[in-house]
Amino acid sequence: MPIRPLALRIEWVDPAELYVRGPAHEPHGFWLDAGPDAAEGWSHLGVGTPAAEPPRDAPLGDADPGGDAVGGPFRGGWVGWIGYDGGASRVGAPSTTDTDTAADTAAPDTAGLRVTRLIAFDHSRGEAWLLAPEDERADAEAELRRWRSSTPMRPPADGLGVAVAARTARARHTPAEYEDLISRCRAAIRAGDAYQLCLTTRFEVASDAPLDPVAVYLALRDALPAHHGGIIRVGVHALLSASPERFLEVARGIVRTRPIKGTRPRGTDPAADGALAAELEASVKERAENVMIVDLMRNDLQRVCHPGSVAAEKLLEVESYRAVHQLVSTVAGRLLPGTTLGALLDATFPAGSMTGAPKLSAMTILHALEAAPRGVYAGCFGWVGSDGRLDLAMTIRSIVLHPRGAYVGAGGGITWLSDAREEVAEVAVKARGPLGALGAVIPSGWVSTSGNLEKRACTSSRPKIGPSP
Repeated sequence: MPIRPLALRIEWVDPAELYVRGPAHEPHGFWLDAGPDAAEGWSHLGVGTPAAEPPRDAPLGDADPGGDAVGGPFRGGWVGWIGYDGGASRVGAPSTTDTDTAADTAAPDTAGLRVTRLIAFDHSRGEAWLLAPEDERADAEAELRRWRSSTPMRPPADGLGVAVAARTARARHTPAEYEDLISRCRAAIRAGDAYQLCLTTRFEVASDAPLDPVAVYLALRDALPAHHGGIIRVGVHALLSASPERFLEVARGIVRTRPIKGTRPRGTDPAADGALAAELEASVKERAENVMIVDLMRNDLQRVCHPGSVAAEKLLEVESYRAVHQLVSTVAGRLLPGTTLGALLDATFPAGSMTGAPKLSAMTILHALEAAPRGVYAGCFGWVGSDGRLDLAMTIRSIVLHPRGAYVGAGGGITWLSDAREEVAEVAVKARGPLGALGAVIPSGWVSTSGNLEKRACTSSRPKIGPSP
């Protein structure tokens, strides 16, 4: 059994304030962020040492079921990201990692940090904790004192850390090309090769000098607050995310996943906003798409859970965020004894909400259609605890920074009922926020194609996390 770290109650401070005074200055730091003004959930921040792979042989299940009372669920372990392409290759799907010429060179497919001490914030109680092994406690307390007294790292005047003119992102596909790919998805569905396909694309932003990850993340956080946001820096690469989708949570021997399928933009006034949420909830196409992924995730979890224990706890609930309404379900099961992280990932990753169904067939079709790496996008990120717990989010609504600039992935689920122009518009809505945090705009063709849907997505209201009225 892992040695439980000491948990020392400390004076509450806004996690954002402590981050810009401490880990923001470090090349290997993280902040897993429950969002601005969060009233529930946990945030974690700290620094670590590079550790590319998570501990795949680590057993899951929670060695300390009552541990949430002091210090929270994460007490040290691994923090990082796992990319889509490597996951696809591991489960036998064709992948860009199989050929050197097609592999994604912008950022490592998998990267992370080994974390032995951290600061944990319980937003529901307004409590903060310093966690560290006993032999590191003195160093951890000294480090915290340095952070509290240091100068905050504030965003520069231009917001990005380099002198830039207004920039337009470069799209991997034109809207017309993406519409053609949608037609080919529908042809595959008509032929019976898939029920649903999550088609994606990429928008790239070039820069002559490295972008400031802290400034870009703070801009992203302000534009798209989310309950599973975060910034993870591993040397010259960084993942910045405003993810609204929890991929996997393991606690007390129970594994949960919360797939999102179904999107509508926010309205410009309460009446329009409510109408869009109601339209999403009633959509035959979106409900069918969500249920397909629920069934896929149930099948995946049954590979590592007790027979009969896997069930949909919640089905087709609308959750609302700053830019979009989402249709969300929750599937849970009780893990078999001895299940390892590797076994769980092999059963469930890449996530069905980012592949389609049936999963292997969908990944094979999408590999041929997209013909380019997804990279870190469509993977997952978060923490894997040394005590058998984990919390991983989907890498969506995210930015990947690298020395030559950044990229943003976006996509949507295609079914036989999909309308190509609406699907193109949905991609534009999803990509616009992360690109805006980079000081970039989506290419003009995507804006004109998305038309009124882009305009309807604007709202100045704060996000509402949870079911919409």
